[in-house]
Amino acid sequence: MNDALYPSFKILLVDDEPAWLRSLTLTLESSAGITNTVACGSGSEALDVLERENVGLALLDLTMPGLPGEELLARIGERHPDIACIIVSGLNQLESAVRCMKLGAYDYFVKTDEEDRIVTGVLRAVRMLELRDENRQALSRLASGGPLDPGAFSSIITRSRAMQAIFAYIEAVAHSPQPLLVTGESGTGKENLVRAAHGLSGRKGPLVSVNVAGLDDAVFADTLFGHVRGAFTGADAPRKGMVEEASGGTLFLDEIGDLSVASQVKLLRLIQEGEYFPLGSDQPRRTSARIVVATHQNLAAKEAAGGFRRDLYYRLRTHHVHVPPLRERKEDIEPLLHHFLEEAARALGKRMPTPPRELVRRLSAYSFPGNVRELRAMVYDAVSVHRDRMLSMETFHKAIGQAEALAQPAPEVNPFASFERLPSFSEAAQFLVDEALERSGGNQTLAARLLGISQPALSKRLKLTRRAENG
Repeated sequence: MNDALYPSFKILLVDDEPAWLRSLTLTLESSAGITNTVACGSGSEALDVLERENVGLALLDLTMPGLPGEELLARIGERHPDIACIIVSGLNQLESAVRCMKLGAYDYFVKTDEEDRIVTGVLRAVRMLELRDENRQALSRLASGGPLDPGAFSSIITRSRAMQAIFAYIEAVAHSPQPLLVTGESGTGKENLVRAAHGLSGRKGPLVSVNVAGLDDAVFADTLFGHVRGAFTGADAPRKGMVEEASGGTLFLDEIGDLSVASQVKLLRLIQEGEYFPLGSDQPRRTSARIVVATHQNLAAKEAAGGFRRDLYYRLRTHHVHVPPLRERKEDIEPLLHHFLEEAARALGKRMPTPPRELVRRLSAYSFPGNVRELRAMVYDAVSVHRDRMLSMETFHKAIGQAEALAQPAPEVNPFASFERLPSFSEAAQFLVDEALERSGGNQTLAARLLGISQPALSKRLKLTRRAENG
């Protein structure tokens, strides 16, 4: 990845006025950080460039001698349909604008328009092309069923197909300069995915992480944007902000759902304009950092309730992955258990214990509100008190029992309310027994725990059931 050029594709500027070409080139670079441009003085020269360069966007003058802009637009549409074209005309003519839009022009500007309008239109086209290419890559990765570089996700232990699809998506959008939103419950491993996204991005700058929970607006601004000397009482020296520290890399904002509305406005400007003001400065600075955010909150619900700005929400979710909780990928419990057993034994200087076979079944029947982080804590606790070759299940039973006792009781719903015919007591009891045995993999001790009865009581019931079936 060449950090000196932006965007990754070339932007072709075609005009027969050299002064206008120089002015536009400088404006795009100074106002939008766009440096990957090539200028042509005629339509025929432009066609030659299109054949040999990777052009994604072309800005065409409408009134040029030789091959005029309108005819050049038509030829580009025939030969290079993937290239977006913006018309920049010296005249404000409605009829020509309508004809150009019908020929497929992405936008139409007049040279007398304010420079900001033209720059904004170019940036809008660039983002559209980047998203189109990224979506194509994402679809290709998803169709393949997994990432092309699995090693980038080696720190994440999983057998889940859902997680493999997430890996493929993150790999597809890793090079994008657009924001990435990572959502999921606490403890699901969102930070590991952010680190993988940064590693795959090819960015030469660092990954800089900031937890924004609890930061008021002033502290948020100073943390992200820094300040100049004398910006406030005690600011005896200038200080870099995290945005500058992350230059050329990735700025990771964790717990973004807790950001105050006032700070949301500042973050929106940073994403939208690519620039920021250090405290006490009236000179804007541009950022080359990619912004990645994460939250355990439901941002869509928060936005609907007015607690999160809609425009910022849609900016942040340009690319979005949701990490499923551990209870929805129970196939990961066994490999995670073995991984944490080995990790804990090594950290505590002990020999790795052997887990009993019924342990995975017991863990699989638990909802894990704390997700992977909770499982890791359980394993470390068990290994810390472990003495024999076989790992005891006692600490796991104790931890699960305490967690379930502390859990908020769910609203009581009568499971038989929708039944047209109510089952008898014996039928209902048998349904419960069958379900408990199914969830425990046939283990009667574990099934009895799920039912809240003793193992002998369950065994007795099963014997009575078999006698009744045998007549």
